[in-house]
Amino acid sequence: MSNFITEGMEYNSAREDLIIPEYGRNVQKLIDHAKTIEDPAYRQRFVEAVVDLMQQMHPQSRNIDDYRDKLWKHVFRIAKYELDVTPPGGKKPRPEDSRKRPEKVEYPVMEAKFRHYGHNVQQLIKKALSMPHGPKREGFVAVIGSYMKLAYRTWNKEHYVSDDIIKGDLENLSNGELTLDDSASIDNLGGAARRKRSGSGREGRDGRDGRDNRDGRDNRDNRDNRDNRDGRDNRGSRNGDKPRRNYRRKK
Repeated sequence: MSNFITEGMEYNSAREDLIIPEYGRNVQKLIDHAKTIEDPAYRQRFVEAVVDLMQQMHPQSRNIDDYRDKLWKHVFRIAKYELDVTPPGGKKPRPEDSRKRPEKVEYPVMEAKFRHYGHNVQQLIKKALSMPHGPKREGFVAVIGSYMKLAYRTWNKEHYVSDDIIKGDLENLSNGELTLDDSASIDNLGGAARRKRSGSGREGRDGRDGRDNRDGRDNRDNRDNRDNRDGRDNRGSRNGDKPRRNYRRKK
């Protein structure tokens, strides 16, 4: 009984290797069968049905551009390029097309000094070196120093950074061509932004206070107008107008 069972079994080790395992062995068998079909029209329809089956196996990819062309390329690859059918584009894939590799993208190699300042600081320094001498260049160098101070404090928040450290690093990065005066004070960009926000808040409060003061004056003016009207009414009653009598109901 055991010999009968083992004789009918087929192990994967005895089967042909799967060329594209994601489609399974049955798809590969269907494509192998298509190569044995002699009628060209029937063979074309048969392979188109196999492509539809392959697309149904991965419905999430149906909206990808040129996905069906990719399936046809896989069909020819599974068939070892021995299948005589015509893909929708009319151009049959070739074995050398599957061996094409994109060009290697070289990884940029940069020897950066003081990495905590970042690559943008080096680009800013290069731009400053290309600028003509003058107030504009001096202002641009001051901005670079402020940004370097901000980057240094972001990199090491616990360590106090002095202006002398920033000035020395700026001179080192520019090979001594960019310098700041010893008496110059480097403003931190983060502190300047916070002061600007706080200043705008005070201006907003001042504006609201001004509106409140105007509202107070308007309220006082309204009260004065009411008092004036009441005074005129009282004067009119003294000038001969009969006052209104209050009649009480007898109990």
